[in-house]
Amino acid sequence: MRDSTKSKLETISTATLTTVLFKRGFRNTFIAGIHRIQSGDVPNMVGPAYTMRYIPAREDLDHLGVFEDRSHPQRKGVEECPPGHVFVIDSRRNYSAASAGNILVARLWKRGAAGVVTDGGFRDTPEIAATPFPAYHAHPAAPTNLIRHHAVDLNVPIACGEVPVFPGDILVGDGEGVVVIPANIADDVADEAFEQTVFEDFVQEKVNEGRGIFGLYPPNPEAKAEFAQWRAAAKR
Repeated sequence: MRDSTKSKLETISTATLTTVLFKRGFRNTFIAGIHRIQSGDVPNMVGPAYTMRYIPAREDLDHLGVFEDRSHPQRKGVEECPPGHVFVIDSRRNYSAASAGNILVARLWKRGAAGVVTDGGFRDTPEIAATPFPAYHAHPAAPTNLIRHHAVDLNVPIACGEVPVFPGDILVGDGEGVVVIPANIADDVADEAFEQTVFEDFVQEKVNEGRGIFGLYPPNPEAKAEFAQWRAAAKR
């Protein structure tokens, strides 16, 4: 991913990105059923995926003593997730127990991760909400992960909210949710989505002025010429 791609993706909505991906044949890219814990004006989360996979817990294997093992995938992953990456957790859409809590989320934040995403739930959500670190989940989950989740794999292909996530795929999160962009097309998708965003800003301005959408969205030749003049004046 180019530096310019990251800068562009920080300004583009997941709605626009899903449309651009749909034009390229990708229909299943938006992680359904999750939301950002933080509210207010938070910048887009952008970064490559570093993944972890849970399977259902088993009573003889999942007890508090496992956290003393430094090779435990959950703890190891938090300490090894590269700076700038998004830690993505496959929790099988099960939020009856936490995928992680504030201490591990804070550790990711302080290590320079770009964000954390699960299709399950986090615990300590009031504390997570008070930080600027982007965290996405389905529902608060106070019980410890060991009740329902057994961590087995790091940085392998996973499903998150029924969306395939491969290590290195680019995740973008905004106030609406999270979209997954295949790594090999991220630069091209960002370029096209940036252009679409500029055009839709023009359309939004005209609609707010009372203009109808026919001939404007999608544009006829006259609207295209008007957009070119608008863009030149706005220096976009």
